[in-house]
Amino acid sequence: MPLWVPRPPRPRYWLHGLLLLATCFTTLVVGARLEFSFLHNLPPFVAGDEFIPFFAVGWVMAQPSRLLLGVPFSSTLLLILLMHEMGHYLYCRYHGVYATLPFFIPAPTLIGTLGAVIRIKSPIRSRAALFDIGIAGPIAGFVGAVVTLAVALVLSKPMAPAMGRSDLQMGYPLILTTMHHLLSVVAPHYAIAGLPIRRVYLHPTAVAALVGMFATALNLLPSGQLDGGHIVYALWPRAHRFFSWTTIVVLVSLGHLYVGWRVWAALLILMNVVTWRQRQAPEYPVLPTSRWGLALVGMVMLLLTFTISPFQLIWR
Repeated sequence: MPLWVPRPPRPRYWLHGLLLLATCFTTLVVGARLEFSFLHNLPPFVAGDEFIPFFAVGWVMAQPSRLLLGVPFSSTLLLILLMHEMGHYLYCRYHGVYATLPFFIPAPTLIGTLGAVIRIKSPIRSRAALFDIGIAGPIAGFVGAVVTLAVALVLSKPMAPAMGRSDLQMGYPLILTTMHHLLSVVAPHYAIAGLPIRRVYLHPTAVAALVGMFATALNLLPSGQLDGGHIVYALWPRAHRFFSWTTIVVLVSLGHLYVGWRVWAALLILMNVVTWRQRQAPEYPVLPTSRWGLALVGMVMLLLTFTISPFQLIWR
């Protein structure tokens, strides 16, 4: 019998390019302020008198050449996000799953973006394909962030004694403290090697790496349509719903330390309700046992990148 195969929709390259340009601008604004503060030993995060706190677009537009200061932060962050999404995209291509190129999401936020996404527009035909697509992004983004963090720690410096206090304090994941300890072992005479991590003024590229780590941790949460949810479904489809709602309960309980977890929990609740009856992949054939080792790698990455209180406002 004749088989009719629909043609995939034409890629909207103009939209990808437009969103990328907008995200470049918003991350350059954030990065310019971070770099300026780093060079002049000023607090890295200051709400200021801008219309949108921590997004110093007025300060940048007063002297547009300041945008160039944001290149290290912006290029580093966008590269890490791109590596994450291209990990998904390339494995979609490998398994014959139609997916779009990454869409970057510009936003006047603390980091200048809400990340990047790809859209999968065809069914995933096996649990092995679902697993590979789900874990490829976090591994690619994690590797990029680790390499960046290793270089950025060398560029970092001790905090100046008279430096004021930031209006926002970032939480440090286990991967940062581990790499800082390794630096003190490998190069004990380096300027920041013997300092407590809280007394280290992180270079803006290190901040970009930490943002990449935070994005990795969010995506690896075992819930709903997140990468971690895909991994759990591929491993054990019947336990997916249990892990999804357990993750939400844990995030709600952590909300007293960081209110953003409750916002994220609300989004996951909506996601789980909308996709209540959706099957992410056929139950058979079962996942090959060779993937279970990679699942353990994913769990280790989550433990290394997760921060209980990633951002904390310091009220003056």
